[in-house]
Amino acid sequence: MKKLINILCVFCAFSWANNVAAKEKLSLLLDWFVNPDHAAIIVAQQKGYFAQNGLEVEIIEPADPSLPPKLVASGKADIAIDYQPQLLQHVSEGLPLVRIGTLVSTPLNSLVALKNGKINQLSDLKGKKIGYSVSGFEDSLLETMLSSVNLTRQDVELVNVNWSLSPSLLSGQVDAVIGAFRNFELNQLQLEKHQGIAFFPEEHGVPAYDELILVAHQQHLSNAKLSAFLTALEQATTYLINHQDDAWKLFVSYKPKELDNELNRLAWRDTLPRLALRPRAMDNHRYQKMAEFMHQRGLIKAIPEVKHYAVEIQ
Repeated sequence: MKKLINILCVFCAFSWANNVAAKEKLSLLLDWFVNPDHAAIIVAQQKGYFAQNGLEVEIIEPADPSLPPKLVASGKADIAIDYQPQLLQHVSEGLPLVRIGTLVSTPLNSLVALKNGKINQLSDLKGKKIGYSVSGFEDSLLETMLSSVNLTRQDVELVNVNWSLSPSLLSGQVDAVIGAFRNFELNQLQLEKHQGIAFFPEEHGVPAYDELILVAHQQHLSNAKLSAFLTALEQATTYLINHQDDAWKLFVSYKPKELDNELNRLAWRDTLPRLALRPRAMDNHRYQKMAEFMHQRGLIKAIPEVKHYAVEIQ
């Protein structure tokens, strides 16, 4: 009997060791420091869903937010978080990137002003200063939004505020900012005892799009660990929706000192309804419309076929 128990113990230890060894390593580059936009990823890590699907996932916060897609394109990482409009620009530049999943399935970008009576509608922006951080797509967003109320770029003054969106508003440096994430900047203003007013691109002529997506190298799409990653993400999303308070505790446990604060708590509340409930799924029509918009605006040279840069991994 004792011999049988010893054999079973050895067998169990061997099986455990094999399971540990069988876990595939996967590197994931975020778009920015960890925040509620990454809720499904962090919950998948903390809840053990990645491990259950045979993965050892390294979550990397980039020093330079522009680098993650380029590193995936050069084969130095497996997956990066990107933005649907930026993916089209990357593909137009020849980067071998493909969308494999979605994190946040609605636009977060918005134009924000202080709710102080000066700007109550978009037409009130005439003659005002608008702060921005990144030129390119945000310029097109702004121009399209302005044109919906018969204004042009020449009707406003653009000011580069170098990522200081909320501070530039609060200091009076600018009257409004473009590129403000509606789940963050509005809450930042609230915490500073100011109320903001937001205007949404998708309500003013800009096609709706996926804000945060996951991209991989086009030659690695058959790798089974990509599908395993998405399965874990789906499990985490289900858990998030069903157990929001417990999911919050898991989220902040990842980096308690950095994440457990009032801004993230407010952003968590505003972000969860915008998470992609089906991370694998994609809307071909949405991708086609955004490509047409960006081509019309001169942001990409040609309109690529959707199947060449966005897929559903099985």
